[in-house]
Amino acid sequence: MSAAPDSRKKFPIAKILLAVVAVAGVATLYYFLPIREWLDAFKQYVATLGALGWVLYALTYALCCVLFIPASILTLSAGAIFGVVKGSIIVICGATLGASLSFLLARTVLRKRIESMTASNAKFRALDQAITAEGWKIVALVRSSVVFPFTYINYAFGLTGIAFGPYVLATFIGIIPTTIAFVYLGDVAGTAATATKAQTAALTIKIVGGLIALGVSLFVARIATRAIKRAGVEQS
Repeated sequence: MSAAPDSRKKFPIAKILLAVVAVAGVATLYYFLPIREWLDAFKQYVATLGALGWVLYALTYALCCVLFIPASILTLSAGAIFGVVKGSIIVICGATLGASLSFLLARTVLRKRIESMTASNAKFRALDQAITAEGWKIVALVRSSVVFPFTYINYAFGLTGIAFGPYVLATFIGIIPTTIAFVYLGDVAGTAATATKAQTAALTIKIVGGLIALGVSLFVARIATRAIKRAGVEQS
């Protein structure tokens, strides 16, 4: 019983530190590399493609999910390139597509390999039992809390008893808070790299908005993590 309060205290601190490191890393790259020129060039290229450019970005994101490639930089970059609204839609669609493809692969051609990867994982067994009892609710909570690595759990979910439709819907809904927060932070970082002195006030507003968005996503994640633990899935 005494371990629970400690884990609750550590959770938001760890997430905040991770977010700060991620944004600091992107901001550093923007400072030392010609990011403004690259972003302008990419924006112009995407503009020539129209909606096809959005589709290309989403497909690239999905491919990274399937290949176990961390797509965090793509999430942040989507904010800098497309803005908060379009960037969030593109990332959510790309991540959901990638998660869906991984799920289907785990249920078909990669089933034996994924089974061997999860065979000795006590956390996965607890997750499977929780999904059997609660269904799509657990999937949505896992997505909101980020208890498991995104690319890994996409495949692991394929071995559980949840149906494909509820899984896709729960994934889509569950990743919304965190995605919007990090796309917003990417938009802030991109604005900071290209802003002039006259745009300082607007940049300040964006930074405050980004911190609020991050705070809300962390709050949602904390609630989701507690709910998952009550369902019997512990965060190791």
